[in-house]
Amino acid sequence: MSSTSPDSFMNLSTSLTSLDLSWSSLQGKLPENVFSLPNLQQLDLSHNPNLNGSFPQYNWSSPLKVLNLSESGVVIDLPHLCRKLEYLQILSLTNYNFLKLSPTLLDNCTQITSLYLSSNYIGGYIPWSSILNLQQLTHLDLSYNNFVGPILEICSNSTKKSFSCVSSKHQLVDSPPLNLKYLDLNMNELNGTIPSWLYSLPSLQYLDLTSNKFSGSIQEFQHNSLEYLSLYSNNLQGSFPRSIFQQVNLTNLLLSSNNLSDALQFDHFSKLKKLQVLDLSNNSLSLVSISNNNDTLPNTLFELYLSSCGISEFPYSLRSLENLVYLDLSNNQIEGSVPKWLWNVGKDSLEFLDISHNSLTQIDQIPWKNLKYINLRSNRLQGHLPIPPPTTEISHLICNLSELLVLDLSNNNLSGNIPQCLGNSSLYVLDLHKNKLHGIIPSHFAKGNYLHVLNLNENQLEGSLPKSLLNCEWLEFLDIGNNKINGSFPWWLESLLNLQVLILRSNRFHGPIGIPKVRHPFHNLRIMDLSGNEFTGHLPQKYFKNFVGMMNATSDDLRYMQANLYGSYYEIISLTIKGYYAELQKIQTMLMVIDFSRNNFTGEIPELLGKLNSLKGLNFSHNKISGSIPPSLGNLTNLEGLDLSSNKLVGKIPWQLAANLNQLQFLNLSVNQLEGLIPRSRQFDTFTNDSYKKNLGLCGFPISESCNENTTHQFQQEDDEEHVNGFDWKIVLMGFGSGMVIGISVGYMFLSDKIIDGLVKTVKGEQWHLLAKRSKQKRARPNVGN
Repeated sequence: MSSTSPDSFMNLSTSLTSLDLSWSSLQGKLPENVFSLPNLQQLDLSHNPNLNGSFPQYNWSSPLKVLNLSESGVVIDLPHLCRKLEYLQILSLTNYNFLKLSPTLLDNCTQITSLYLSSNYIGGYIPWSSILNLQQLTHLDLSYNNFVGPILEICSNSTKKSFSCVSSKHQLVDSPPLNLKYLDLNMNELNGTIPSWLYSLPSLQYLDLTSNKFSGSIQEFQHNSLEYLSLYSNNLQGSFPRSIFQQVNLTNLLLSSNNLSDALQFDHFSKLKKLQVLDLSNNSLSLVSISNNNDTLPNTLFELYLSSCGISEFPYSLRSLENLVYLDLSNNQIEGSVPKWLWNVGKDSLEFLDISHNSLTQIDQIPWKNLKYINLRSNRLQGHLPIPPPTTEISHLICNLSELLVLDLSNNNLSGNIPQCLGNSSLYVLDLHKNKLHGIIPSHFAKGNYLHVLNLNENQLEGSLPKSLLNCEWLEFLDIGNNKINGSFPWWLESLLNLQVLILRSNRFHGPIGIPKVRHPFHNLRIMDLSGNEFTGHLPQKYFKNFVGMMNATSDDLRYMQANLYGSYYEIISLTIKGYYAELQKIQTMLMVIDFSRNNFTGEIPELLGKLNSLKGLNFSHNKISGSIPPSLGNLTNLEGLDLSSNKLVGKIPWQLAANLNQLQFLNLSVNQLEGLIPRSRQFDTFTNDSYKKNLGLCGFPISESCNENTTHQFQQEDDEEHVNGFDWKIVLMGFGSGMVIGISVGYMFLSDKIIDGLVKTVKGEQWHLLAKRSKQKRARPNVGN
C-alpha cells in the first residue's frame, strides 16, 4: 500500500477487533473514529512516519489490549492513555519521537505486560520507580536510549520475599516483576554492578545488557530458565559463573570483551544441547581440551567466536560441528599446520573463517565450498597461496570458491604469482599485503565486479597498473604501495566516483601528474599518497581544485569509512613515524591526507590548497619546490601535520600559520631557504629547533639565532638523512568484522616521541566480531516490539 490517505478508513466496521496498518505509507491525520471502535483490541499504526494525529482527550474508553505506534507521528499522553485504556497490555513506542520519561510516567500503567521503548535515544536515568512496580510486566525493552546510572538494587517491604534491604539507597518495592521473561537494556551507558534480583527472576529467558559500563562479577543464576544471555562489551570481571552450564535451554551465550578470568574446559559446554551461538572472545579466559576426551561441543552450534582465549591448538571438540557457519579462532597461540579433521567442520555450511594472528605455518587446502570470508592474516604461512582440492593449479581452484566475498591472506610469507582469475571473481575485498608475491597485478578486472578494497602493499609486484581497474566502479580503497609498479600517473582512476583512498607510494611511477580529463576528478578522495616515486613537473593544481571530499567536511559523530557488505571494518593502521612503528585503532572518516613527498616536483605550492580546509596531513617534503609558503595554508585549521622540509622554499614563515593552525602537532620546515623571524603562538611554541634547522636565515625562538639588524641570510642546501622519512606513514590494514558490513579505515597521526612508545604497547584494534554480534542478536530476538 503506498501513499494511502487515512480517510480510506472512515467506514470501518464497529465489529472490528484487530487493525494492522503498519508499513502502509499513511499520510495526514488519522480520524479519531479509529480510536473509538467499540470492539477494537489490537491496533498497529507503526512505521508510518508521515501519519499524525492524537488520541482523544475527552471522555472515552476502549478495550484495546495491544497498541503499536512505533515510528509514527501519532501523539499520546502516556499517563492519560493508561488511565483510559484499562485493558492495555502491550505497548510499543520504538523509534518514537514524542516520548519524554519522568519518574512517574508509568504510574498509571500497572496493567502493562509488555513495554517496548527502544531506539528513542532519550538519555538520563531510567524511571525505575515506575517500572519496578509494574508487577504484571513480562517484556521490557529499553535498548538504544543512552540511559545512564545503575540498575537499582531492590529491598523488599515484605518478610516473605527473598530480596532483603541492605542499603537506604535501594529501591523499596514488594518485589521486582517476578514474571519478567525478557529484559533488553543493550546500547546504553548504564554502570554499576548487575543487581542480585536479576539473577533471581524465576522466569527470565532473555537478558541483554550488551554495550554498557557494568562492572563487578557475574553472579550465579538461581534458576535454569535462560535462553539468551548477552553481556558482551562491558567491564565485568571475575570467574565464569558455573550456573550457566545448567541453563539447558540456552541458545545464545555472548560474554566477549569483558575482563573475565578463568580456566574452562570445552567439555563443560557439551551440556548445553541447544546452544547455537557462543562468544567468549577478548577476555582473560583460558580454554583447554582434555586429551583423549570424547566430549564434543553441541552440534547445534552455528556460530563460535573464541578469539583471544589462550588456545594453543585446534580444539578437537570442534569435530562434531558439521553445521557451523561462523568460526573465529583468531588471536590465539595455535602453531603448526591446520589438521585435516578440521576440513570436515562445517564442510557444507561454513561461510566465515578467521584464524588470523596465530602461528600457523601450513594450510594445505581450503575445502569449504561455501566460504564467503577467509582471514588468515598474520600467521607464518609460506609458499604458494592455499587452494581447495583436488588439483594443484591455483588459478582455477581459488576462483572456484564462487561465494567468496572477502579474501585476506595478508602479513604472511606467501610467494608466487597472484592468480589472474581473481580479477574476475566475486570478491568485495582482496587483501594480500605484506607477503612476497611477485609477477604482475591481475590484468583483467571484469565489468560489473563488486570489488571495494584492493590491498597489495608490501610485495614484489612489477609491471604496470592495469587499466581494467576502471571497471571496479565500487572501488573505495586502492593500495599498491611498496612494490615495483612502473608507468606514468594513472589519471584514468579519476573517474572512479567511490574511490576514497589511493596509495601509490614507493613504486617506480614517473613523469608529470598532468591535468584532469573529467569534470569532477577524484570527487570523493580523502587520502592520496604518491610519495617515494619519480613524479616530476608542477604540483597538480587542477586536481587539488577538485578535491571536494577534502573541503568543508563535517561529522557530528564518530564514523568510519565503510561500505555495506558483510559486517566488517578494516580497523588497525600501522604508522612509521621518525623510526617508530605503531599499531593504532581505526580512524574517523574525517581523516584526510595528501602526501607527495620524495619525488621531483618543482614550481610553487598552489595558493588554492588553502581551500582543502579538512586536511589533517600535508607532506610535500624532499622535492624541488620553490617560491614562498602561501599564507592560505593558514586556512587549513584542521591540519595536524605539515612537512615542507628539504625543498627550495624562500621568504618568511607566514604569520597565519602560527595564528590559525591550533591543532598542528607536527611541523617540519627544515632544509629550505626560509628567513626572518619565526612567528610565535601557543601551538608554534611547542615545536623544537628540529622543525626549522638548516634554514640559516631564520631567527628567534626556538632556535639559538636571535634576530637583529646584522642577521645574515645564508643558505646551504643539504640532504638531511635524519628527516628522509618526514612524517612517513605506512598503512597496514588489519582486521575485518563479521556481520553484514565491509569497511575500511586508515590512519594518519602525528605523535610525539613520548606517546608513541605507549601506543605501540597498548593500542589494539577492535575485533570484527564485536560488530557482528549486534546483527546476530537482532536475528536471534523474538520479532516483537516493532
